[in-house]
Amino acid sequence: MYTVLLPVDTAESRATAQVETAIGLPDAASSVEVELLHVFDEADRTEDPSPLQLRSGEQAYDRLREAGLSVETTARFGDPASEILAAADEADADMILLGGRKRSPLGSVLFGSVSQEVTLDSPRPVVVTGDRQEQEMPTHRCQSCGEEYYTDHDLEITSCRNCGGTKVERIADEEEPTPPA
Repeated sequence: MYTVLLPVDTAESRATAQVETAIGLPDAASSVEVELLHVFDEADRTEDPSPLQLRSGEQAYDRLREAGLSVETTARFGDPASEILAAADEADADMILLGGRKRSPLGSVLFGSVSQEVTLDSPRPVVVTGDRQEQEMPTHRCQSCGEEYYTDHDLEITSCRNCGGTKVERIADEEEPTPPA
């Protein structure tokens, strides 16, 4: 069995991205066991804490079970990064599957990043999925063959992985006005 620690926060779109990544692992239904985790703040202590108390946790659990994966739930209290690392050790997880969020460089310096801390301090592989809404929007498209890329919008792609063409262009964000033709 391949054990994946999947820590969720309150963001449903990040949890969805994490879940879909877990489901997409090779032979997931028969060989992947997911440990669904939420780290509660000390002030939120309750008698029987569970990730299923969160809408994101409940949806993640339901989707994983629907896809045929084995799922266990656990809750912890304290510093999220420290508790994620401790939970990974206790579960002897083969991988930690995080749902990171975008922060500006200044925001990361000032507020830190759970994903960054876990990635740097974990002896296990860590996958950071990001946000499902961002994953569904391609950032680049090859003008020759139509191949789409889902990556950093600022990245320059010099040649297409599909056809080898050199006409890979950025796709304008929906919020950005399109220049008149």
